[in-house]
Amino acid sequence: MKKSAYYLLLLAAVPLAFSCNQGTKNSVKGDAAKADSLKKSDCFQAIDGKDTADLKIKTLSNGKIAGKLVINYLDKGKNDGLVEGNFKGDTLFVDYTFKIGTSNPTIYKNPLAFLKKDGKLIMGVGQIETSLGKSYFVKGKPISFDKGRFVFASVDCKD
Repeated sequence: MKKSAYYLLLLAAVPLAFSCNQGTKNSVKGDAAKADSLKKSDCFQAIDGKDTADLKIKTLSNGKIAGKLVINYLDKGKNDGLVEGNFKGDTLFVDYTFKIGTSNPTIYKNPLAFLKKDGKLIMGVGQIETSLGKSYFVKGKPISFDKGRFVFASVDCKD
């Protein structure tokens, strides 16, 4: 009876030891996978009168988009933040998390949509709702890319 309990304990310990070793291997591979997950970077700039906007996005291997958007308004100051999202057809949908102000910045998170057309990104205008602290475009309401204020043209990235 003691031998069977010993074999049962040994049988249960082998998968546990194997799974512990897998975690250390994956963490090393995980760092390399993160480095390989980046496919390319694209930079864009838009000018509307005296207001400017700079957008730098990276396309990740999983198809997601991540980057930085800085909008400089002459009268209102600067919106500086990060974008995360993905393409659905020819439209890029992102969440823009940005801050306004320098001494005590206020953080906002809004959805944005960009239509990719002729190598440019056209920022759209749509009706936005907020529910449970999350803002999103209202379903069933169109996003207008004709009324968009910023048209982003491709520029060389400054790294």
